Amino acid sequence: MPVENPSTQDLIARRNRLLGPAYRLFYDEPVQVVRGDGVWLYDPTGQRYLDAYNNVASVGHCHPRVVEAIARQAAVLNTHTRYLHETILDYAERLLKTFPAEIGHVMFTCTGSEGNDLALRVARTCTGGTGVIVTRTAYHGVTGALAELSPSLGLPEPTAAHVRLVPAPQSAADATGEIFAGHVRAAFEDMKRSGVRPAALLIDTIFSSDGVFADPPGFLAPAVEAARAAGALFIADEVQPGFGRCGQGLWGFARHGVSPDMVTMGKPMGNGHPIAAMAARPALLKEFGARSRYFNTFGGNPVSAAAGMAVLDVIEQEGLIENANRTGRYLRERLGALRARHPLIAEVRGAGLFIGVELRQGEVPATNETARLVNALRRRHILISASGPAANVLKIRPPLVFGREHADLLVETLDQALREIAQG
Repeated sequence: MPVENPSTQDLIARRNRLLGPAYRLFYDEPVQVVRGDGVWLYDPTGQRYLDAYNNVASVGHCHPRVVEAIARQAAVLNTHTRYLHETILDYAERLLKTFPAEIGHVMFTCTGSEGNDLALRVARTCTGGTGVIVTRTAYHGVTGALAELSPSLGLPEPTAAHVRLVPAPQSAADATGEIFAGHVRAAFEDMKRSGVRPAALLIDTIFSSDGVFADPPGFLAPAVEAARAAGALFIADEVQPGFGRCGQGLWGFARHGVSPDMVTMGKPMGNGHPIAAMAARPALLKEFGARSRYFNTFGGNPVSAAAGMAVLDVIEQEGLIENANRTGRYLRERLGALRARHPLIAEVRGAGLFIGVELRQGEVPATNETARLVNALRRRHILISASGPAANVLKIRPPLVFGREHADLLVETLDQALREIAQG
């Protein structure tokens, strides 16, 4: 395998020996990173890479406001939610104000997987059902319950009686959302014929792993209505589209004019610090709490709450939702202009700073070309990834501080890499 510096090959061998074969690295030539700053990651030689992929550091790598908040609270106290602590309550109160009025409680976890797992427990408790619908290439987490609801992990399609997969909405061909809603209705009807009682429709509201489907706003609403008509709850998985990424408010579901029964969130919540949550309608948690207890040792600790509060401060004070809207629109326009020069680009879609660029050779998904392109960009020090059932959609999801100059650099470098691919 090609290497960038003398230590990389040794690091790969050491990693394989210590961590085992189940982990994966990005790129044919893995990148060793030692420092981050804003939209940039740096390797040991000081070479910088434009990060157009990581939504975990949502307000920029090592944002000083977040770093200072974590350090300040860690120097005073870090414990758990079985003690009273005002910072946790301040953060919960502020977070809940960002949701529709129907969402009144929040429960903290450490990861989005834990948040989704908790939401499933609540849904099954309150509906008496077990059946869950997810999209065909969904990713919702890594717990045992969620791995079987995450086909994008590469596992065989779920055979459990309670799981049904539906195709992701093709927004260009399903502007009203009725086709997608029809798939959801049919899946719930199939559950009932099999004696499975519905519990939940679990949806990533920008269909990240399915290839990024965002427009037109509102197309998700009929599917939510179909779920509720079947007696199921709607869980909005906001781990990837949430916290302003879509450029229109804090949450992806809001673009569709729907109010979820539960909302899960994670990755960008603490700008890299492990904090996540599940927010819900109070009636659901009243019933769940009457039948079950929940405790998470690290979920909702004061340091995590301080990190989360700082992230909300930065998003608000630096106008990052507006930046996601403005820069995202500019970037989509520039990417769209590349289609005239590069027929490999079939479609550019997305919302805010969450963009998918679908690559096709005629009607055939350009899977191999997409992999080559991702690696060609990496060699030019641009970091992105791929998504979709055929892994033929460039997944562009940079920190929210991404500006026009970064968009220009990404597009100009992509133009060069596409020419290289076209030349064979």
